[in-house]
Amino acid sequence: MQPHISDQAKGGGWPAVLTVGLATFSVVTTEMLPVGLMTSISTALETSVGTAGLMISLPALLAALFAPFVLLVAGSVDRRHILAGLLALLVAANVASALAPSMGWLLAARVIVGFCMGGIWAISGGLALRLVAGHAVGTATAIIFGGVAAASVLGVPMGAVIGDFAGWRAAFAAMAVFSAIVLALNLWALPALPIRQSVSLGQFKTQLSRPVVVFGLTITLLLVTGHFMAYTFVSPVLRIVSGVKLEWIGALLFLYGAAGIAGNFLAGMAAISHIRLTLLAISAGLIVAMSGFVWLGATPASGATLLLLWGVAYGGVSVTLQTWMMKAAPSAIEIASALFVSVFNIGIATGAFMGGQVVDRADLVTNMALAAILPALALLATLVFPPSFLDAKPICEH
Repeated sequence: MQPHISDQAKGGGWPAVLTVGLATFSVVTTEMLPVGLMTSISTALETSVGTAGLMISLPALLAALFAPFVLLVAGSVDRRHILAGLLALLVAANVASALAPSMGWLLAARVIVGFCMGGIWAISGGLALRLVAGHAVGTATAIIFGGVAAASVLGVPMGAVIGDFAGWRAAFAAMAVFSAIVLALNLWALPALPIRQSVSLGQFKTQLSRPVVVFGLTITLLLVTGHFMAYTFVSPVLRIVSGVKLEWIGALLFLYGAAGIAGNFLAGMAAISHIRLTLLAISAGLIVAMSGFVWLGATPASGATLLLLWGVAYGGVSVTLQTWMMKAAPSAIEIASALFVSVFNIGIATGAFMGGQVVDRADLVTNMALAAILPALALLATLVFPPSFLDAKPICEH
């Protein structure tokens, strides 16, 4: 027996969709905020940069554990209340980070961030279906996951600017204020989102026994691991392999993020009707972009071109695979979303670790070549396992 949402839950419209998109923007910006503040934090708290790097890997790993845990604990509580509680915790985590007297306290605050990441992603992933009419689900899902892409374009650079101007503590404080505003907007815009039946551990096991769900999770792991294996080191690749001047790296990464937002919306609209073709296009784009740095990326122009292709391709990963999970498990969307979030964050941590090992033992070009193997496996798997029924299968509630 799968958990069902209430028949009275439909509604909210585009204001609700936009506020959920702001929630994903808020939690992903909080997740990635230390990237631009790493040196100043490690210096201020008298710790190594390697230890400070736990501020990124720790929440990602914990989000993988917390995504299903939040749903199991939430039971049949109205999802509007759960999302509000998680956003309130996000505010508290940012306040605690801003006031942290030591790296230990800061990492404790990042544990809370991991909890919020897992919960907000798991609940937000399937909300488009409950907020807008069926024909608009693709666009609404793209908006919700557009918060993820927008965080890499606007959130992280803005946090770095605030950190440079007023210090790293001010960046976390600003994020606390922004998260509080997002909380207020969600309370205002979201309708009641009741659940008729709570989630159980057995229902997770049921979904994990279904080949179409396992396939979606496998493709997620391959694409996300391959991406982060390579993208973690994209700045030195652009500088050393492509010869891009240091002052242009930031602008290129901004353009990469903008390309990612475009890819997110293009894939979101295409995946509703042609999900298999969308996955094939994304995988092919990642293969060309990553392997292209091995063969064609020796000039600034070619490096910039490959980076933009990379942005468009990877920008479609989250929304396409979330759509896959909604089509694969239309009556268990929250469970499928939680599994997706878990595997996605495992891919982040695994990819960054694998890339670091390869770069330390070989070089940047070798790492790009090996990373490209993973989307190639995803492409082959999609060809070998052609779930054409998903292309015609509507996303609907049962």
